Amino acid sequence: MSHADAHDDTPVRSVFQLAEVFAKGCKPRDSWRIGTEHEKFGWVRPEATANGTNPQAGRAPYSTPPYSPNGIENMLNGLQEVEPDDWQPILDEGKIIGLKGIEEAAGSGISLEPAGQFELSGAPLRTLHETAEELAAHFESVRPLARKLGLGFSPLGFHPTATRADLPWMPKSRYAIMRDYMPKVGKLGLDMMQRTCTVQVNLDFGSEQDMVRKMQVSLALQPVATALFANSPFVEGKPNNYLSNRARVWTDTDNARSGMPACVFEEGFGFERYAEWMLDVPMYFIIRDGKMRDVSGRSFRAWMNGDRQDGLEDVTPTLADFENHISTAFPDVRLKQFLEMRGADAGSAEMMVAQSALWVGLLYDDAALEAAYELVRERPWEDYAKLRALVPSQALNTPWGDGTVRDLAAQMIGIAMDGLQARNFVDENEREEWVYLAPLTALAAGAPTQAERWLDRYYGAWMGDITRIFGESEI
Repeated sequence: MSHADAHDDTPVRSVFQLAEVFAKGCKPRDSWRIGTEHEKFGWVRPEATANGTNPQAGRAPYSTPPYSPNGIENMLNGLQEVEPDDWQPILDEGKIIGLKGIEEAAGSGISLEPAGQFELSGAPLRTLHETAEELAAHFESVRPLARKLGLGFSPLGFHPTATRADLPWMPKSRYAIMRDYMPKVGKLGLDMMQRTCTVQVNLDFGSEQDMVRKMQVSLALQPVATALFANSPFVEGKPNNYLSNRARVWTDTDNARSGMPACVFEEGFGFERYAEWMLDVPMYFIIRDGKMRDVSGRSFRAWMNGDRQDGLEDVTPTLADFENHISTAFPDVRLKQFLEMRGADAGSAEMMVAQSALWVGLLYDDAALEAAYELVRERPWEDYAKLRALVPSQALNTPWGDGTVRDLAAQMIGIAMDGLQARNFVDENEREEWVYLAPLTALAAGAPTQAERWLDRYYGAWMGDITRIFGESEI
């Protein structure tokens, strides 16, 4: 369910046109799919650094590989060479920056985050069983090539050892624009770009009303997902008193385009209201003649209204411009022609599938969605917005009402369990989809989060040797 740069050159003249971009996402229930995206950090295997014939010879153990030579570029080229019938290269000014799935891999893609975090954008799949199989197959294709290159990959929410200065930048035009703009609007934007990894699930909606209900439920409960999937307790080699440092970073990245937009919870929210919000999200870029033009900080609303702005004097806004603009907003739940759940740290394979299972269970069954909505409406939405700022440090132990967020999570997981049982999708081993909630059920019963497990290892068996996390978290 990846979203490539758009190409509709229809001029934009009204908010109604923009709302129609989102409305095109409405699908009948039997066409609803599950798209899972996940990122992971690359690192240099220590045994490869001392092997004079290995591509990583001479590099620091556990350091981040560059784009080139003998780095992430080689991963992309290698996957294409090994699976030529599955992948086509995506180029940016002549450099490979991703792969587009073809044939059996159609609908999926592989892309690079700013510091080379390796991302699979999964294909739209019908069941969670297929999601689990897709994740396993991706890891199986990445492992042998990575080891041949002397690399490993670990899905963690925040890089546990590297400073920003330690990390490379990928040759992707939009990242150069963001790199220049981010420090102007927040203190931690470059950390978000270079030092975080996430997992998200993309889900469909049937109508505008269905989108509204799903977005309100998922946006309000996104802080609970942050708590459940907390997996980033280390910064530059040491604990920093956060369980999800990735989530903390998002609180000071660029608040004009991230967080929990209040408009989602207002009466009358729908496609047009979200389009109105997008019009006031500052722009990053436009594409003309295949080139990306830096128009960071400009107003799409003013551009649409014909007001003069530097860099936009000679061009008219199009639907393609707006669709690309949509991809530059980063709310905790993002509306495209589907909904993206964006609140979770990357983690173990079991936890990444569990993240998809949680939201599928909550949102894809009518009774479960209604139960989740009733749960959310027990408190004003402002309480969930406040929760967003608290869960990065305490995760499931964050106070909530007379108890903690763990209690709220248990209610969510129970509703999701009912929703998955109602779907009744069984694999060849007669397993139902609810089995993928098992790690979350354990958390609701009191098990430690991934972050808390790492902290136990750090203070215990690792004796403060943070580099042990790479081997133990490797895919």
